[in-house]
Amino acid sequence: MTDGLPLPRRYIAVAALSAGTALTIIDGGVATVALPTIARDLHVDSSAVVSVVTVYQLILAMALLPFAGLGDRIGLKRMYQYGQLIFTVATILCFFAKSLPFLLIVRAAQALGAAAALSVSSALIRSVYPAKQLGRGLGINSVVVSSSAALAPTIGGLVLAIAPWPWVFASAVPFAAISLFLGRALPETPVAKGGFDVFGAVLCASMFGLVIGGAESAVHGDSPVVSAAIVLTGAAIGWFFVRRERGEAKPILPIDLLARPVVVLSAIGAFTAFTASMTLLLSTPFRLTHTYGFTAAEVGAAIAPWPLTNMIVAPFAGWLSDRYPAGLLGGIGMAISIAALLLIATMPADPSYFDIAWRMALCGSGFGLFLPPNARLIIGSAPRERAAAAGGLVSTVRLVGQTTGATLVAGLLAAGVGAGRVPALVAVGLALIAGLCSLARLRPAIRNPAPAEAEDAQPAQHLN
Repeated sequence: MTDGLPLPRRYIAVAALSAGTALTIIDGGVATVALPTIARDLHVDSSAVVSVVTVYQLILAMALLPFAGLGDRIGLKRMYQYGQLIFTVATILCFFAKSLPFLLIVRAAQALGAAAALSVSSALIRSVYPAKQLGRGLGINSVVVSSSAALAPTIGGLVLAIAPWPWVFASAVPFAAISLFLGRALPETPVAKGGFDVFGAVLCASMFGLVIGGAESAVHGDSPVVSAAIVLTGAAIGWFFVRRERGEAKPILPIDLLARPVVVLSAIGAFTAFTASMTLLLSTPFRLTHTYGFTAAEVGAAIAPWPLTNMIVAPFAGWLSDRYPAGLLGGIGMAISIAALLLIATMPADPSYFDIAWRMALCGSGFGLFLPPNARLIIGSAPRERAAAAGGLVSTVRLVGQTTGATLVAGLLAAGVGAGRVPALVAVGLALIAGLCSLARLRPAIRNPAPAEAEDAQPAQHLN
């Protein structure tokens, strides 16, 4: 198989993938700004309109791994472009939404399109770049993710200032159009033989949907017993699903990959890292507003150094991950983040903007040093025919980690400790787990998988 695409086709393919990634991240973030306007225009309560965001996240989590498996059967390029097309059509339907139920159906369709594209994007990155530049490619993708997340609220606010709220969702359509047009340069990948496991896909989606939905209802709902029953039902389905997947040659839930210590350690590290970062980022505005009296504009300016620093560090970390073990880079990154989180937890009683900004920048750089090498190791450690499954695992872990962080913050706020230093201290514990998982991968037996098990595994020669 050819090692990456030739130039300049590679640059065109990278542009297509970057535009597709930007649309999924922006579409997930712009809606938050428009929620009050949507509630007013559709005459619904503020508590109900939040479902416009949560249904998108829930469908995304449910569909990522099944779509990764389907992408193996129909081709990664085709799956990616089908996703862009579904998203674009669903966005057009937003203009016909005159009620909340119809808008939720459209948002679910948008999430399905985004999931189809996102589920195979990492596998396509592996096919686009040469193996020795895989970390660089994932670092660039991390920059697209962080910059899109930072720009989403600004784009939403600008659109609302000049147009009705349906145009907020349409703001991501140009990225879909660019991605579809340039997508002709994406590589054609081999198609896996055999049929698609529809029942397994339903079980996978049900497991994630019930567990995540039940956890959300436990925080926002009125019946803990019902919420617990939903979560337990999802866990029971998950138990049956995992047992069933053990007999599959290419399971939808990639337990064949998770059976490898290097992958499972990387997945646990990524989950705890994303949970830690989301816990801090979502709780900080409450702390700055309620404890220190910051205005909304001041809160945004104080948090901005995190994504800005991440945008600088992530591509550099990706470049380093092509040369040095992810275990070392991740350990250093989490050590930096733990120190920064402790400094954030112990901020002075009357902090200045600079007191907060440099701490946020330091924390963002630590996570930026951890995440791209970690993703490179998961994707590079999988056989090429399981690249889509590995990419789906990376995306699912990120989304579930972020959702867990959001649920954790909601629980801390409900307990009355979410606007102080407690979330930062909780994030310290989570970052410590991520750091220990990363350092554990430096053991030679874990760091250097057998050639028959992995083709583009993490470079190790610099520590030999």
